[in-house]
Amino acid sequence: MHFNEALSTEYLILGAAFLLIQSIIASKISSRFGIPALLLFMGVGMLAGSDGPGGIVFDNAWVAKSLGVIALSYILFSGGLDTDAASVRHIVRRGVSLATLGVVLTAGLVGAFAHLVLGFPLLEGLLLGAVVSSTDAAAVFSILRSHNVSLKRKLKPLLELESGSNDPMAVFLTLGILQLIASPGTSPVNLVLWFVQQMVLGAILGWVFARVTIFTINKIKLEYDGLYPVVTLAFVMFIYSFTSVVGGNGFLAVYIAGIVMSRKDFLYKRTLTRFHDGIAWLMQIVMFLALGLLVYPSRLLPVAGAGFVTALFLMLVARPVSVFISLAFARMSLNERVMISWVGLRGAAPVILSTFVLLAAPPGADLIFNIVFFVVLLSVLLQGTTIPLVAKWLKVDAPLEHKRRYPIEFEPTEGVNTDLVEYMIPFNAAVAGKAIYELGLPADCLVTMICRNDQFIVAGGKTVLEEGDIVLALVNPETQKTLLSIFSKLKA
Repeated sequence: MHFNEALSTEYLILGAAFLLIQSIIASKISSRFGIPALLLFMGVGMLAGSDGPGGIVFDNAWVAKSLGVIALSYILFSGGLDTDAASVRHIVRRGVSLATLGVVLTAGLVGAFAHLVLGFPLLEGLLLGAVVSSTDAAAVFSILRSHNVSLKRKLKPLLELESGSNDPMAVFLTLGILQLIASPGTSPVNLVLWFVQQMVLGAILGWVFARVTIFTINKIKLEYDGLYPVVTLAFVMFIYSFTSVVGGNGFLAVYIAGIVMSRKDFLYKRTLTRFHDGIAWLMQIVMFLALGLLVYPSRLLPVAGAGFVTALFLMLVARPVSVFISLAFARMSLNERVMISWVGLRGAAPVILSTFVLLAAPPGADLIFNIVFFVVLLSVLLQGTTIPLVAKWLKVDAPLEHKRRYPIEFEPTEGVNTDLVEYMIPFNAAVAGKAIYELGLPADCLVTMICRNDQFIVAGGKTVLEEGDIVLALVNPETQKTLLSIFSKLKA
């Protein structure tokens, strides 16, 4: 008996590992052929599911929801931590408008469509709209990277801010409508007050616990460096759960915590940011695998028509209308607005919110889940594969800036007020042709390496600089401007 139980556990672990490996291989295929990775993750789950050759039966809504809550928490925290605060500073109003008003309009329009065209009861229709109302920019940018394409000007940070901040609103709408369905006598005033409480507490506690997390990381002085990622993992779960227990929006709290931490310096910041980026990808894979496992392809055919027209309405009507209204007073070109409308890709959040619906089991829960599957599938398939072409057609595309990878890294630690920075030697620079010892560099500056024609040279005092060299130097913040003026000065 014990042997069989152990054997079952081993098979479970083996199956999980196999699915993750297959998903990672699928992501490599995605990068090579431009197929959205999320679509392949979903496909792996469907093949492993009850109607596929894998034959795995997974229909536990509580487990799916619990996984979804954990996944969305880490995805949002990673999104906030990876946000460039300087790039989003000037588009905060637009991003917040899309993440609040845009989500409400999308949910309302899809809900009205489901009620008037598909015959859903009004609240069930609005529930469907709420579940599919948030977007996933991470999927968009992974697709653009696979085509070596980026977006011009402020489009990229705007989409990143929208996708990171619109999930809490979608969660609130979903839970609020589920409450109205379960308790029809719930007062709309109470829902408004609940909304204010959720958002205010979420924002305040996210800010407070971000500072607590930073203080802990900097002061705890752990004996083992490998425990610092564990600290942040624990804090993310604590921030979400504590905020939710006291009546705030836990998802907003973890996102705000990530943004606040992105603006501050703390020990092992680069390492922890990369670590949580990997965790976020793991969570994306897990949720799309779960979607593939949860869905029964044999049950999809009867709702294929409803799912298809809902997805088209969302992509061609609801999303564009909500974007144009939300950005009505923004200084943006028509092409930029159209591009934002088209990149409203649906990703992990609708998958996670659909598990909320399955667990609450309101009337038509299975139908809503199957339609959400179609919406996510068609959004990834149609929008995901055409985003690079649409960006070029609208002339809002830009060459992708590849981050140069160096054979050395520098991680600031406590007591070291120094960072590793890079400077490019311009054409006709005064320092070109001179050895490093001749430059008169500040005493607290150390040139460590030079990148020349994609080759790396360990720098010494007699190393001669050339035009186009990229110089890596250890320097403190007060000296950076001095060093920049030396390297950028041109010959007379």
